[in-house]
Amino acid sequence: MTVVGHQMTLRWFARLCVSFVLLVVLARWLEVDEIAARLTRMRSSWVGVALALSVVQVAASAWRWRFTAGRLGIELPFSIAVREYYLAMFLNQVIPGGVVGDVSRAWRHARAQSTLRSVSGSTVHAVIIERVSGQVVMVTVAMLSILSLPVGLGVTWWWAVLAAGTVVSGCWLWIRNVSEAALVGRFWRDARIALFTGLAFPLQFASSILVVATYLLTYLIAALAIGVDTPPVVLAPLVAPVLLTMLIPVTVAGWGVREGAAAVLWGIVGLTSVDGVAISITYGFLVLLSTLPGMVVLVLGVGVDRESVTTV
Repeated sequence: MTVVGHQMTLRWFARLCVSFVLLVVLARWLEVDEIAARLTRMRSSWVGVALALSVVQVAASAWRWRFTAGRLGIELPFSIAVREYYLAMFLNQVIPGGVVGDVSRAWRHARAQSTLRSVSGSTVHAVIIERVSGQVVMVTVAMLSILSLPVGLGVTWWWAVLAAGTVVSGCWLWIRNVSEAALVGRFWRDARIALFTGLAFPLQFASSILVVATYLLTYLIAALAIGVDTPPVVLAPLVAPVLLTMLIPVTVAGWGVREGAAAVLWGIVGLTSVDGVAISITYGFLVLLSTLPGMVVLVLGVGVDRESVTTV
């Protein structure tokens, strides 16, 4: 193993430990039996609804990626975009850091068009731009949600500052990690073309709104799946701030950080922290379950044909 590989392994192991420690702390703070009792009430009908919604989520995300790539002169078939997105989501769920799947998407497509060196950098940029544009929408929704919470002004602004700091640090680390193989000098030009020319912005914004909506709805479905009777209109403002904490790149797929944020935020607004943690665990389970098609792609070793990714 190389020195770089050894360092990556150590970082991944450290993040696994962080997730484990946070979950153990929550288990000691709250009543595990109460959380388990809520989880055992999970209804398969709502799990099915969440899985169906995940198909919409992946399709919308893949379309956004395909559209972004197309703006940069790269023709990406929709079927390949869906397949690669499933693989990326699965890798992000099982490998610490939350960016390995997106690095894989960028690398696999850059390799698939290795004979087209002039656009390989744009292939990487398309992945970065597509993900960051979605995160910007999530941050906006989270900030608006935080400011609408029925808590004291000081607490609300504390959460707003925390959310802003989380997304700035998370996105910076994400871009830095993913763009190591990118042609940095062309990035901002590609971002302008992909986001701000012609009808690009409204289409990017609309697709990102749809993707973010599926995340929020999945969380609300998680609450319904385990029988939490808190009205969705009360839960809705809490969802985006909790999901935003998953951008903190210190755990595996947000496990531990997400549950801790839910416990604290549910307590702040006067709800039961156990419910917040149980919903968050259910959400994590539903997301992991929805990414299993990506495991099939990984096991089968399906690659990207060079003929399928071409310049326009």
